Amino acid sequence: MQLIAARTAQEFNTRKNRKGAFWEDRYHATAVQTDKHLARCITYIDLNMVRACAVRHPSEWDACGYNEIQRPWPRKGVIDFDLLMSFLNVNSQLKLADLQNELLGTEIVTTRRDSMWTESVAVGDARYLQEIRAELGARGFHRQISREEGGWSLRQRRSR
Repeated sequence: MQLIAARTAQEFNTRKNRKGAFWEDRYHATAVQTDKHLARCITYIDLNMVRACAVRHPSEWDACGYNEIQRPWPRKGVIDFDLLMSFLNVNSQLKLADLQNELLGTEIVTTRRDSMWTESVAVGDARYLQEIRAELGARGFHRQISREEGGWSLRQRRSR
């Protein structure tokens, strides 16, 4: 992802004859435990341009995964549907599109930034997060497991 982000920034800056930072924040990955966490994460990403006030609905943003799931491209697209459907435990592209719309319907009401997705190293239940923290070794020492509105997360300890 970092390579893709860097290459995209270079090409855009070259094309627009500009210099400087392209991405507001650096790439941030969040490990997810279950299919429900993954579905919520995908929905959160689909709402990025809504939160940025660029569009009112993800369908209005051409480069969004929402459109490819709702209307799969006739040729090979970006999304590996078989893999995504296996991760989300659905057995057809139609059910995947329905799941996406169902989740979007509940999330589009509140388009605020959610620190669970923007600041967490991992999202899941407390046991899963303890395992992740242990795997991180010394890097996990300064991480705390906390209860969030939508579940549990592992993130950097907040300074007082």
